[in-house]
Amino acid sequence: MINLRSDTVTQPSKGMRAAMAAADVGDDVFGEDPTVNRLQSHLAELTGKEDALFFPSGTQSNLAALMSHCQRGDEYLVGQQAHTYRYEGGGAAVLGSIQPQPLEHAADGSIPIDALRAAIKPVDPHYARTRLVALENTIGGKVLSMDYVKQAADLASEIGLAFHLDGARVCNAAVALQTPLAYVCQPFDSVSICFSKGLGAPVGSALVGSRDLIAQARRWRKMLGGGMRQAGMLAAACLYALEHNYERLAEDHENAAWLANELRQIEQLQVLSQHTNMVFVTVPATHVKPLEAHLAQRGVVFRGAYGGATRLVTHLDITREDLATAAKAIRSYFGA
Repeated sequence: MINLRSDTVTQPSKGMRAAMAAADVGDDVFGEDPTVNRLQSHLAELTGKEDALFFPSGTQSNLAALMSHCQRGDEYLVGQQAHTYRYEGGGAAVLGSIQPQPLEHAADGSIPIDALRAAIKPVDPHYARTRLVALENTIGGKVLSMDYVKQAADLASEIGLAFHLDGARVCNAAVALQTPLAYVCQPFDSVSICFSKGLGAPVGSALVGSRDLIAQARRWRKMLGGGMRQAGMLAAACLYALEHNYERLAEDHENAAWLANELRQIEQLQVLSQHTNMVFVTVPATHVKPLEAHLAQRGVVFRGAYGGATRLVTHLDITREDLATAAKAIRSYFGA
């Protein structure tokens, strides 16, 4: 099966499964799981932060970060298409009593600095208190420029706002920029990092930041149901992913660029963008479902519409040969 729906569909490799089976474990709620502790220490060093905390999911690590930065009645500035606003069930508002202030993205995925500045509320009882700026990198596969990130960080510092990154795919960003992960994370007070996407772990995310922030996040993690016991088997998968699957993200990016070029040759399709490991295309509405069925019969899984466009995602279980097979199947449908 050639599954292009998402990079979350990856399967743990034999080596990863072996590492999980061999992991030393303890009770992580008591802080006694040696493999979790090793992962957290490694991540803190890798990202240049004081501390790190292992979570079951990116949704939970993002929410714990927001709740650690903000109090009830505070607000955070966030993009309209950002995961923490649009795709995490409204958790910040429902569970954290934190008001999102969504803003439109620029074409490059950033939130314009002028828009951020204009959205900051006056100190007045009529308004929620603006407390946090939350960015996402990558977003729609696009890598935020570090010049832009520095400008946003400077604005947050000037106003006294916290600065959080949903870095579900921040490893893709660092690899694309050919720069250390710590450099991409440095401007932020907190960063959420996911292991169950292109890095190929079956589950797991982490939050990195200062010791004080992580101490608060640990309390919220417990309250949100994220305290795990012998979690070392999961942490071992994440350590394996960092060691074996980090640098190879560049291969996913190259494969996505190759696929985009193939799809541009099909006149019925419009390639909207290709960045890192994601290709977005427009498929004529009358062809979406029939094309899905056509590809499924040929062993290619494809989500026909995603936010107004079709998203095809490369990952470690997709080879160049798989993409050639998928492109051939799409061409055969359109008679190209």
